[in-house]
Amino acid sequence: MVYEFRLPDIGEGLAEGEIVRWLVNEGDTLVEDQPMVEVMTDKATVEIGSPRNGRVVKRMFAEGDRCPVGKVLITLDVEGEAAPAAGPGAPVAEAPKPAAAAPRGQNGVAAAGGAVLATPATRKLARDIGVDIREVAGTGRAGRVTLEDVRAHGGQGGASGARPAAPAARLQGEATRIPFRGVRKKIAEALVRSKHTAPHATYVEEIDCTELVALRAKVNARGGDKLSFLPFIIKATLAALRKFPQMNAMLDDEAGEILQWKSLHIGLATATENGLIVPVIRDADGKSLAQLGREIERLAEATRTGKAARDELTGSTFTITSLGALGGVMATAIINPPEVAILGVHRIAKRPAVVGDQIVIRDLMNLSLSFDHRVIDGFDAAQFVAEIKRSLEAPAALAEGA
Repeated sequence: MVYEFRLPDIGEGLAEGEIVRWLVNEGDTLVEDQPMVEVMTDKATVEIGSPRNGRVVKRMFAEGDRCPVGKVLITLDVEGEAAPAAGPGAPVAEAPKPAAAAPRGQNGVAAAGGAVLATPATRKLARDIGVDIREVAGTGRAGRVTLEDVRAHGGQGGASGARPAAPAARLQGEATRIPFRGVRKKIAEALVRSKHTAPHATYVEEIDCTELVALRAKVNARGGDKLSFLPFIIKATLAALRKFPQMNAMLDDEAGEILQWKSLHIGLATATENGLIVPVIRDADGKSLAQLGREIERLAEATRTGKAARDELTGSTFTITSLGALGGVMATAIINPPEVAILGVHRIAKRPAVVGDQIVIRDLMNLSLSFDHRVIDGFDAAQFVAEIKRSLEAPAALAEGA
C-alpha cells in the first residue's frame, strides 16, 4: 500500500518546516530510519528518517518549499503490507511505482532513457527556450539540472531568459541568481526584526590585553588543550553579567515587563557556509576555562557541520560575536533577539600606547557593546564594559581553577 508520511512537529510550536535538501529520489528503495530529508525549523536543521521499509512514490514538496506540520511530506510504497479497505482516513490506494532513476554520466546528464533530475520550473524554462533538457549537463547536487544550466546550454549565459523583466527593467548586466531562503533568510528576518524593534546604541572601549596575552601563554604552556582568548573573555563577561543583571535580560512588550534571567546561557555567533548561526553554552558560569574551551570547540564543529541539535542553537541570554584574528578595529553588531545586548570582540594587535609618561608597545583590543536603549542606558553600558575591562587587564583571577 502507499503510506503517507506527514511532517511531524519537530520543534516547540512549529507551524511549518522548510525543505533544505532531499536525501532520496522518487523510486529509491528505503530501509526504516534511513535519512530521507533535511528540514529546517528556526535555525536548526533536522534530518528525518524513513518511518518504514519501502519505495519512494512521491516527494510532495521541492527543496526550498515550506511544508506545514501535518501535511503529507512524502509517500512510500510500504513493503509486505496489504492495502486496507477504503474509508475515511485510510491511506491512499495503491499507486503505480515510478521507475528508478537511471545511472547518470560523469557530466551529470542522464544515461539513455534515464530520468533527468530537474525542478518543474527548470523543465518549463527548457521548453520555453527550445532546449532539450536531456542534453543539458547538470551541475546541481546529484547531477540535478539547474536554471543556470539550461540558460547556459541555450546560449543565454546568466541572462534572465524567459524570466519576467526585473522591476523598472534595471538589470545591470549578467548576474548569478542565488535563492534567498533557508538559514540565510531566517537570519535576515531575525536581524530586521531586531533592528526595527530595538533602538540600537553602541559603546566602544579599548582594552589593554598585554597581561592577558602573557597569562594565556602561561596557561597553554602547562599542556592539555590549547585555549584561544575567547574562554578568558567569556569568563570576564560572566563576572560582569552577574554584577549587571539588566544585561542578561529580555523585554516582554506585551506584558510590560523586563525579564532578568537567572541562568547565564552564552550565545556564540559562529560563521558557517549557510550564514551566521548562534550555538549556546548553557550555564556557562559553572564551567572552568578548560571546560569553556572544549565546549566552544565542540559547538563550533557541530554548528559548521550542521550536526548541532535544536536545543544547542536556541535559548541564549547574552551573545558574544568574535571573528578572532579577522575581528577588525570596531563593528556595531545587531542584537540577537530577544536579548538586549551583544558584545563584539575585536582583533588583539600590537599598537603604541601611553603608559605613565612613556609611549610603549602594548597588545590592544577594542570591545563594542550594542544594546537595546529601551532597557539599557548608556551609563549602564559603560559600567558593564568597564567591568569586563578590569577583569581582562588584571586577568589572574580568570585562570583560577583553570
